[in-house]
Amino acid sequence: MNMSFLQELFNNITQRDALLWRRQGGSATPDHTQLLDACRGLLESDGEASSISLASRALAMYNQLDEAERTRFFEGLADDFAAEPARIDEAYAAYRETRDNPSLQQLFDACEPRRQELFRRLNLASNGTYELVHMREGLLGRLRERPRPDAKELGAIDADFSHLFASWFNRGFLVLKRIDWHTPAAILEKIIRYEAVHEIQDWNDLRRRLDALDRRCFAFFHPAIGDEPLIFVEVALHKGLPQQIQPILAGEHREIDDPEAADTAAFFGISNCQTGLRGISFGNFLIKQVVQELKQELPQLRHFVTLSPVPGFAHWLTECRNDESLPASLRTPLAELDTPDWHLDPGLSERLKTIVKPLAARYLVEEKNARGLPLNPVARFHLGNGAELHRINWLGDISAKGLQQAVGLMVNYLYVLDDIERNHENYIAKATVACSGEVRDLNRRARKMAKGENAK
Repeated sequence: MNMSFLQELFNNITQRDALLWRRQGGSATPDHTQLLDACRGLLESDGEASSISLASRALAMYNQLDEAERTRFFEGLADDFAAEPARIDEAYAAYRETRDNPSLQQLFDACEPRRQELFRRLNLASNGTYELVHMREGLLGRLRERPRPDAKELGAIDADFSHLFASWFNRGFLVLKRIDWHTPAAILEKIIRYEAVHEIQDWNDLRRRLDALDRRCFAFFHPAIGDEPLIFVEVALHKGLPQQIQPILAGEHREIDDPEAADTAAFFGISNCQTGLRGISFGNFLIKQVVQELKQELPQLRHFVTLSPVPGFAHWLTECRNDESLPASLRTPLAELDTPDWHLDPGLSERLKTIVKPLAARYLVEEKNARGLPLNPVARFHLGNGAELHRINWLGDISAKGLQQAVGLMVNYLYVLDDIERNHENYIAKATVACSGEVRDLNRRARKMAKGENAK
């Protein structure tokens, strides 16, 4: 049977049902109790067609709720759609007696919250997957707003979403597509909107990034959510490893007139597009597949490297300036960062460079979060993917944002194909930061400065 025809038939049925529901009084704004009742009805339904119709109706009701009613709906999910304790106790007692696989499976089934089956059924609706991604986006916003003890119950709902999305957005379902100037405008508009690293100013700016011979852009899509990208990466073909982002964004490095003259592919922007999929890993798969795509197209490429921001570094430097346990010889020069347009003064910039670059190495290599992983989120991402912290670039980003978040620093993370797996395993097992000799030397200088010793 033609499955696209069948899906279209179901969609037409649910659209007619939604229209009839509105005409019969469904246009009145529902509240959370009505939506919870609709969810119970969905769980009790048997037929596939009726389930699709009920799922579509429930999602339509959710979209009509105001923010306060949505919060009460989530609270209802936490309270009324959890696993049933009596059923768990009964299943566990049976397993304790038999210790066999059928009773173990019954225990697994009993432990699963009813919410998970509800989400599976809501996913039957046309565009249901995308609607659920947005539902989780709203939930995440509430988790950020609530104090930690109050967020515990809603966190259980988020765990259910994460569990299901990890399967639904498995790498096997993702589709890699190249984005260029001939990509449909609806997708290009989303690329402009979702760019999170280096803002795209307008359509001319987008064309500079996509239409030049030395540029590539790739995105992951999922069949269930159509032309909504999940994540995309922008690539500049280059001779040697790039040190500054402004020439790349302006399209000024014209030494690459022929892509086959490039020896380096530089990933200069990786943007996650769907907030509701936070925590679902796509980036590691994306980079590895893009590397394979580029190697197939341009086999002469030798280096695969990022030109990455260092968010949070400026804040950490401020803490260093206020840390009286550090010697004044280290803290005092950092006060010159308050000088307006300091980066335009060659002498001042050079003095700061000798202090700030070693501190950046210390920040990236030694500063850890509560889990013992690198404090910097971009470092965690690339090091976790098996990259090497290769080079720290002084004044790599002199935009207002670059100066504010990292005093202009940018970093090259190098992906050496033969080393990726080893670096990844060492990072996962021991939180080892793979880094170049140059970065290790800078870190040693930082240690000397912290002791008040001559850093040369």
